[in-house]
Amino acid sequence: MIETVAQIGSTNAALLDRLAAGESAPEGDWLVADRQVAGRGRAGRVWSDGFGNFMGSTVAHLRSGDPLPQTLALVAGLAVHRAVMALAPGLEGLVLKWPNDLLAGQAKLAGILLERQGDSIVVGIGVNLAQAPDLPDRATASLESLGFRVSRDAFAEALAQEWHWALTRWHCGEWSALRQEWLARAMPVGSLISVNDREHGLLMGAFGGIDGDGVALLRLADGATRAIHAGDIDLVG
Repeated sequence: MIETVAQIGSTNAALLDRLAAGESAPEGDWLVADRQVAGRGRAGRVWSDGFGNFMGSTVAHLRSGDPLPQTLALVAGLAVHRAVMALAPGLEGLVLKWPNDLLAGQAKLAGILLERQGDSIVVGIGVNLAQAPDLPDRATASLESLGFRVSRDAFAEALAQEWHWALTRWHCGEWSALRQEWLARAMPVGSLISVNDREHGLLMGAFGGIDGDGVALLRLADGATRAIHAGDIDLVG
């Protein structure tokens, strides 16, 4: 079920509140807003309220034997990538950037935010369909600006299908295959990147892919490989 509302503070916050209150939030259901007046992104960033864009959240309930919850950000990214490609065939330069962004070239097209409530993960997704926000620290793009007109409702349906496909595989122990597909849709291994790592500050090196836990790997000039558990990755050049 896709529930749509005209205006809301934050779809993520609304689902977190429902879970905290003991309300039912079945997997596969989505809360989608026309306008979001208190949206938020990763690391406390503002989640832009662009009318005509996709702004929605869903829930994954953790089960015994599931992969690490952090890998759901990559699973969600994979679902977004598949949905965009289904509705914008021929779009070039579409790549996933660890841990939670979708880029068109070097411009941000979509972002993902995971928040936990007990044994449930709320997955919030924002996709620039009709317009792109002006951000001070990064370039942005919309599907409209790239020549693809996609309605919010059509995208919601496509994303719901792709998320169901990906989440079912994740629950069924197919994280390894999902990881490989994520890598195939991500920036190429060996790409020069900079990382603003919370533990070590600004680092530069080659993207080394992701390990089995979904952790990004950075290959340094001295040949060492460093695991990046948290931080922002940017393409260089």
